[in-house]
This record gives sequence, C-alpha cells and structure tokens, in this order.
Amino acid sequence: MQWLSAQTEEPKKATHQDVRVVSGCLSKDGSDEYKLTTKDGSTWEVKSDAVKLAEHVGHTVTLTGAVDNPALHGAKEDAKGTFDKNAKEHGDMTVTKLKMESKTCGEK
Repeated sequence: MQWLSAQTEEPKKATHQDVRVVSGCLSKDGSDEYKLTTKDGSTWEVKSDAVKLAEHVGHTVTLTGAVDNPALHGAKEDAKGTFDKNAKEHGDMTVTKLKMESKTCGEK
C-alpha cells in the first residue's frame, strides 16, 4: 500500500497577496491620482471606479483592493528587502471597498 502525503501550502506573504487590506491617510497625488500612506511609511497608488476616493482625501481610511500585478509586486518587494531592510512597501491597487476610520489623518 502506498501512502500519499498531504502537501500543505504555506500562506503567501502579505507582499504576495492578490487582494490587500491597508490603512492610512488618503491624499490626492495629481489630477485623478490618489495615494495612501500607512503608519509605517509604505505608500500605495490607488484608483477606483467603484469607490469615490475624492470625498475621503485627508481622512484615515482602510482600503480593500486588488494589487496590480501581484506576482511582480511581491518579487519587487522581496528584492528590495534583501538590499535595504528598512525599505518601505510601495504598490498600486484598484480599490473595491473603503472604510473611513477618521475624518483626519494621524488620529483614530
């Protein structure tokens, strides 16, 4: 009798996830461009057809969205981390959900 071993997949690192949830301060970064800056200094260029980002500029928000090209994003973040342990994550995301945490940035 042959025994089959169950293969367990290790969970993906956060930087390799297809969908991410990130919180921080939303700012306008150009005519139709928005940026989310997290407490640790990571930045996300964000866009959305489903969520009205403009009305939340200057607010602390939690965004859920699809990472643009997650495989490339993960590889880039892994490489960056090998050269600079203090490097901050930077990515692009299409937002599908927004939760307002505070009407101002820097406080809850």
